[in-house]
Amino acid sequence: MKAEDLPEPATHGTPAPPAELLVVARFDVRPGYAVDRIRGASNWLLTWTLAGAGRLQQGGVEVIARPGDLVVLGPDLPHSYAVAPGATAWSFWWVHCPPRASWRSWLSPYERGDRVFRTRVPTYLHPRLSRAFRALHADARWSGHGPPPAPVPASHTRVRPAVAVGTAARELALGRVEEILLLATAGSQPGRPARRGLDPRVRQIEAMLLADPAAPHTVRSLAEQVALSPSRLSHLFSQQTGTTLTRALQDARLRYAARLLEGTDLPVQSVATASGFVSAFHFSRLFRARFGVPPKDYRAGARRPPSG
Repeated sequence: MKAEDLPEPATHGTPAPPAELLVVARFDVRPGYAVDRIRGASNWLLTWTLAGAGRLQQGGVEVIARPGDLVVLGPDLPHSYAVAPGATAWSFWWVHCPPRASWRSWLSPYERGDRVFRTRVPTYLHPRLSRAFRALHADARWSGHGPPPAPVPASHTRVRPAVAVGTAARELALGRVEEILLLATAGSQPGRPARRGLDPRVRQIEAMLLADPAAPHTVRSLAEQVALSPSRLSHLFSQQTGTTLTRALQDARLRYAARLLEGTDLPVQSVATASGFVSAFHFSRLFRARFGVPPKDYRAGARRPPSG
């Protein structure tokens, strides 16, 4: 399948791309544009709204996507999307792709039900997300020979679909999707009551753990970063997040290890070391307790071709 074989801006009854394909484009559409898939899609659909507004519905859940909203629709449920009622246009990037195993856990705090995820991306991250989507579109067009194509200019409001063909293009493009999801979920707050009013010092510690989990963090070194005593930081962190600082660090390292297992061929010992664990045995035990399978089995499952 080539990009030219895909339809123009989708209309009622347009089938979803095959499960294994990664397809990306940017559309600028007017009222009357609509997609209605009674079988949904067998892969994931991500949309990031740049201007105007869109209405997305899946199962019994409906959301209105406004500028800065990243909406993700999971697979295998009837869905539809269109220019939102009352809106004069909808400008948005969209991506159909197979997911990586870790993505669901990043998105789970933002689920609205029926595999619909929505997060509002802070304005200061919009330029970075725009670059990531344009780089994703360029990576999907790479043949694997010669230099990758240049991203389309940011001023382009209509970008034709690109289909990632070949291992290099597909893996590079999936890496860009992962970057987009990390930016969107790390820079947003789910809005659940437990996280309202989170102390800025606790938020700073969470950001540090996410950014560099393998660093030689200790409660004392982290406390120094936010000008608190270790005991005060420990108490504040546990009170506001419901977990201990030590457990949060361990979980950040395990999630980082999961990404290394998915995206690299590093031996388990090297993954453990790169993720901040001294002992590979201790790492494997903790990883199995967290994900339900040993590291090697997790890697095999993450790389298994999707069924159907």
